[in-house]
Amino acid sequence: MIVTPLYAGLLALWYLVLSIWVIKGRGGKGGPSLGDGGSQEMARRIRGHANFAEYVPLILVLAGFSELSGAPAWLLHVIGLALLIGRLLHGYALSFTAHFMQGRVIGMVLTFSALLLAAGYCVGNSVTKLVS
Repeated sequence: MIVTPLYAGLLALWYLVLSIWVIKGRGGKGGPSLGDGGSQEMARRIRGHANFAEYVPLILVLAGFSELSGAPAWLLHVIGLALLIGRLLHGYALSFTAHFMQGRVIGMVLTFSALLLAAGYCVGNSVTKLVS
C-alpha cells in the first residue's frame, strides 16, 4: 500500500503555495525582509505557513507509521483527506483572507481529527501487539 506518500506530495504542493505567498509578501518596496513588519496581512501569511509546518509533519509521520503497521487503506485515506482538506481550508482562510473564520475552524477540526485518528491507531495498534 502506498497511501501516505500521495497525501504527503499533495500537502507539499500546498506548502509550496503558502511559502511563495509569504515570499511575495516580502517582495517589493516596503516589504519586511524579516518578521511581519507590523502588517497584519503579513502576520496572517506567516502564521498560515507556520501553522502548516507545526501540524503536518507529525500527522504524516503518524500516518506513515500506521501504514507500515498495516492500517487499512480506508483509514489512511480518511486521515489523509481530513488533513489535506483541513490544511487547505485553514491555510486559505488564514493566509489569503481576513474574515473566513469558518474555514479556519473547519480546517482545525479536520486537522485535529486526522491527528486523533492517526495517533489513536498508532497507540491502539501498539498496545494490541504488546499485550498479545
